[in-house]
Amino acid sequence: MIKNVFILSFMLLFNSLFLFAQEEEELFEGTSNIQNYTPSKLLEKGKWDIKWFNNLYTQTRANANGKNLKVPRSTFFNTSLEIFTGISQNKKWNAGVILEFRSNTFNNQKATSVFSFQNEVEKSRSGVAHIAPSIKVAPFHQLPRFSIQSSFYIPLFDKETNENGYLAQKSFIWQNHFFYDYTFQGEKFQLFSELGTRLFLGEKNKNEDGSFNPNGGFANTSLEVAPGVFLSYFPTSKFTILGYVQHAQLIDLGNEFSQNYSALGAGTKYQLSEILNVELLYSKFVRGYESGLGQSFNMGLRAIF
Repeated sequence: MIKNVFILSFMLLFNSLFLFAQEEEELFEGTSNIQNYTPSKLLEKGKWDIKWFNNLYTQTRANANGKNLKVPRSTFFNTSLEIFTGISQNKKWNAGVILEFRSNTFNNQKATSVFSFQNEVEKSRSGVAHIAPSIKVAPFHQLPRFSIQSSFYIPLFDKETNENGYLAQKSFIWQNHFFYDYTFQGEKFQLFSELGTRLFLGEKNKNEDGSFNPNGGFANTSLEVAPGVFLSYFPTSKFTILGYVQHAQLIDLGNEFSQNYSALGAGTKYQLSEILNVELLYSKFVRGYESGLGQSFNMGLRAIF
């Protein structure tokens, strides 16, 4: 269905929080969409924001029981389509939907094997993962660059893991992002921060007697808290380079499983036209507990009109 269209990619945009007070909105004449329409900024009524984002994560190392180990290569590709529109005159409310598609490969296959989009026993699995109705709000008039995005992810597949392997979290996920950005005087540097939370709801992946529950999910009955900070430098208003640090902590709420990881990354964004911009990002997972220690490549196209 979605074959032969995906370009090699990248990962996770945002995940952070650091709140700075800003008395009024800073809209500079001549700024581009990449400088003005950060994730913190809401759309005017009738305006549309469509983003196609691709994340490829591959690993040959992982942490298990506190020890870093070499593991056969596994690769996970996630492509998402996000569509938002402004629904209020005062730019306080946006509404949208997010659709996710996954392709994963296992047992030491090449990283690019995910682009075959196959379903083979113990080798590969692909399919539509989640759909998520979403809203976005800027709650404080005094902080127009602070916003909250809330999404509810609904799984569109039967089993988290089957004979082919793992696809995605078999969870209903309530996700919230708290966004804030600050543009420094001179418009050359911009600080963006985010705090992301995900509450995983659904059956546990273990029954009371300890046996495997194929209808459950490994992260269910857990809460993930994920902060991140991004610093961007704009040589011109249409081009930026950025660096970032991210952390994610999965907190056990009764599933007897927890994990955490930290990543460092860098990337760039470019305004291709008045409507379209492109971004490229790279992340290295520098540490983790009960998690992979790989790297991710991300590519996104965003149209605002």
